[in-house]
Amino acid sequence: MRAELIEYLSAFVTPERWNLFEKVLENRTRYLTIALEDIYQPQNASAVLRSCDCFGVQNVHVIENRNKFDVDREVAMGASKWLNIYKYNKSEQNSIEAIHNLREQGYRIVATTPHEGDINLEDFDLVKGKAALVFGTELTGITEEVKQEADEFVKIPMYGFTESYNISVSAALCLHHLTHQLRFHTDVDWQLKEAEKQEVMLEWLRRTIKSSDMLEERFLKSKG
Repeated sequence: MRAELIEYLSAFVTPERWNLFEKVLENRTRYLTIALEDIYQPQNASAVLRSCDCFGVQNVHVIENRNKFDVDREVAMGASKWLNIYKYNKSEQNSIEAIHNLREQGYRIVATTPHEGDINLEDFDLVKGKAALVFGTELTGITEEVKQEADEFVKIPMYGFTESYNISVSAALCLHHLTHQLRFHTDVDWQLKEAEKQEVMLEWLRRTIKSSDMLEERFLKSKG
């Protein structure tokens, strides 16, 4: 039924838009995902969303502890429209809930911070399995809870006086390097499965087509 609905809705977008959807979808991945813990500057969070879209990372996990996640539309440039964004803001332990959820989906929890036993970004092993990169607040970084739960620690080498990169820069550097490596890895099945492609495509069509809910209702009625 989903494939039929996609075919039906595809008639309401231009051939150019449909071809673009198919092209972008072939480069989408859930093998890597990003988790943002309590980011309080909308510009930074929005820039990360934009990077995720540009590098083909479909899912973003947003942890709201003290700070509410707001999208700066001028910075994000519409990126949130094409991503699956999952928020964790219902409990006192939102970070732990997010980590447990990611683990259940088969992700390694990778803390992006210098730590004993950490490795440089260039040495990160993609073949070991799916990875969730966790980025923390602008001032203090990831929380102790995340550090204790992390499976691995990765850092970006620095050669200047400044102690750290801006969070949006860190995310972009990590995504550029890892997604580039991913696409050349013959040992990693990084692309979306067919069912996932249909799920994402349907959501993109719904968000793109005016009155898509009415069209979908009409389609369902025609199927009796």
